[in-house]
Amino acid sequence: MSLPQLPLPAGPAPTCTCTPAPAATAAALAGGGEQDGTAGRFGPTHALILLIAFLGLGSGLFLAGTELQTVFALLGGCGAIGAATLTAAGGGRLISVLAEAAVRSGAGK
Repeated sequence: MSLPQLPLPAGPAPTCTCTPAPAATAAALAGGGEQDGTAGRFGPTHALILLIAFLGLGSGLFLAGTELQTVFALLGGCGAIGAATLTAAGGGRLISVLAEAAVRSGAGK
């Protein structure tokens, strides 16, 4: 099966009329290369979506006849994978925050 050739334009290609993106400043790039500081952060909306997903998954598994112990084990495994993913995506910042919180709670502050 052969496809017919598409006709080529007769003249030169039209120039791009789109405006270039604004140049990133050094201050914006200092925070990890993103201009918007809120991009890629885990917020309350994400937490709510995960909560609803976990409740729905757990309820669905239980209603399907899965033992409650197995449901908790599966949801715990999903939570551990999610926590490890968030920790890895945070670039170690989350680990340092958790360690600081543990030290402060141990010191009674």
